[in-house]
Amino acid sequence: MKKIGFVGVGIMGKPMAKNLLKAGYSIIVYDINDAAVKEVVEAGAKEGKSSKDVAEQSDVIITMLPNSPEVKEVVLGKDGVLEGARSGSIIIDMSSIAPLVSKEISDKAKEKGVAMLDAPVSGGEPKAIEGTLAIMVGGPEETFEEVKDILAVMGGSVTHVGEIGSGNTAKLANQIIVALNIAAMSEAMVLATKAGVEPEKVYNAIRGGLAGSTVLDAKMPMVLEGNFKPGFRIELHIKDLMNALETAHKLCVPVPLSSQILEIMQALKVDEKLRMTTGELSSSMKSLQE
Repeated sequence: MKKIGFVGVGIMGKPMAKNLLKAGYSIIVYDINDAAVKEVVEAGAKEGKSSKDVAEQSDVIITMLPNSPEVKEVVLGKDGVLEGARSGSIIIDMSSIAPLVSKEISDKAKEKGVAMLDAPVSGGEPKAIEGTLAIMVGGPEETFEEVKDILAVMGGSVTHVGEIGSGNTAKLANQIIVALNIAAMSEAMVLATKAGVEPEKVYNAIRGGLAGSTVLDAKMPMVLEGNFKPGFRIELHIKDLMNALETAHKLCVPVPLSSQILEIMQALKVDEKLRMTTGELSSSMKSLQE
């Protein structure tokens, strides 16, 4: 059984690493967050001293990080994965980053005889905990077949999409569709409500037709219950959409709807910051008055 290194045990990486432990894999982990590392170590993992140290002790190195700069630093930087990875080992980057960055990192890895897959996920923390993530994989098919069983521990569906970068391209497409679906649902239900029609009845009327979707069935019941708890950090969805726009612009592909939903999300982010600032000011004023 292959020894697995796991760099980045945050909200997503932590449950993913735990699922690998439950499946019987030997895991060595590293993260700048000591508390997160401690939790995974208590579940049975070994603690690495650095990304390089993790790679030196692993056959397969999984990275799960916020964005392109972090992945480049962890893999290509000082004390990074490539400094420790030996020829024949495999890097699986499960972060959601720009496809062109995946290709750049893969080219550097090849120079050292290290194979790489980009394998971003969809499903959020709940699916990561369940081990039912949708995993979209780009890279050599023979490499994919070699680690497919490992990915299957973390995912309910594992799909090889194409060459390196294809996984992240699929993830960007996923994020565009999800964002636009949520926006369309919200706009449509506000219209129905203002027109005096019960949104629940509209939902039941349309869900079986062309307007029906997994997003609609996942989000609309929550809205009807008055549950607006976010299932994904808006900063991360903004990051994904910005990567989508950057990739599209480099490929000379117009994406006007993606641009619009990005601006809507930016406005929501600003509004949330203003409300938090206003709340802090109110608390400060109250304290002064007391």
